Amino acid sequence: MPFPADLINGYRRYAGERLPEERGRLAQLAKLGQAPRAMVIGCCDSRAAPETVFSTRPGELFVVRNVANIVPPYAPDDAHHSTSAAIEFAVRELMVPDIVVLGHSLCGGIAAYLKGRQLEEIRGDFIGPWIDLLSGSQSEAEATDKDLADADMQRAVEEVVVRRSLKNLTTFPFVREKVDAGEVTLHGAHFGIATGELRILDPETGRFEAVATAEEA
Repeated sequence: MPFPADLINGYRRYAGERLPEERGRLAQLAKLGQAPRAMVIGCCDSRAAPETVFSTRPGELFVVRNVANIVPPYAPDDAHHSTSAAIEFAVRELMVPDIVVLGHSLCGGIAAYLKGRQLEEIRGDFIGPWIDLLSGSQSEAEATDKDLADADMQRAVEEVVVRRSLKNLTTFPFVREKVDAGEVTLHGAHFGIATGELRILDPETGRFEAVATAEEA
């Protein structure tokens, strides 16, 4: 089967429109290496790309994406931990000053947890054990409001997962050390796919507050 034509066409548009403007920056990045402004831990959902949400250029964000933007607890062993490896590289090698956990609406991983986490066709070979990391998230959301409708529950759990991931980040000793020293700051955010709204977690109130657009600011 040939390489997808729409991806080839997309590259040609990039080469014709964006690459001429970015060529100098890319050459500099190739020569000097990367020094991203922040790390973003996001979901692999194709509708919530951090580089698009934050309108960034090459080299500005160090991004890791997984199902439901989960940061697992610190658990060093001989298993494979891609998210944890990326966190370690970002903090120890790239020395990023900020880490953002970016959740989003309509998250399929969270929907799987809420609606059918025990079904074999949803669990598969790898999804089930990964989604099990969300265990207790619904109860945590219900502790705030026991009468949440389905759509509200989905959003509430999405927010719980962001908070949990931020908490799990502090279980990594090298992250905790940097946070305590004031060298790394942790942030939570939630992107609305249908609305394009970005809400950020207020560390004082624990609530997600909408970011004003340029027109509103």
